Amino acid sequence: MTGKPHILIVEAPYYRAISEELGAGAVETLEAAGASFERITVEGAFEIPAAIAHAAGLFRTGLRHGRSQYDGFLALGCVIRGETTHYDYVCNESARALQDLAVTHGLAIGFGILTVENEAQAWARARRDKKNKGCDVARACLGMIDVKRRFADETNDD
Repeated sequence: MTGKPHILIVEAPYYRAISEELGAGAVETLEAAGASFERITVEGAFEIPAAIAHAAGLFRTGLRHGRSQYDGFLALGCVIRGETTHYDYVCNESARALQDLAVTHGLAIGFGILTVENEAQAWARARRDKKNKGCDVARACLGMIDVKRRFADETNDD
């Protein structure tokens, strides 16, 4: 696997303006790195892991393990605590499922689902002139692609 990486950005635009800011930070970073990318949206953060699994070809028969048209994935969204335990389920299960995809299937995933108490916290993390988490998760994904390539090259040297 050589060349510039091709990334799938999976966005949950429940909080549209926050999601757009995360996406803008991610896109700036990917473009600066020379990566190509595609973007899709899903209804909410809970649906992001399944969308990534579908895009990675994990549900297709006959597909070689680990083969996908994408080198990496970005999971972007925001979950703000409400009055019920729904927040806990969405946060915990989406994070767990994404980590399972990364570890079990070797996917390079940038985790950019903000899990916050309120909208002010979300904006502090999403804004490109603040913490710019969109940028951070794009860098994380690109870094994991480099790790995968390094070890794939070592394996192919045998």
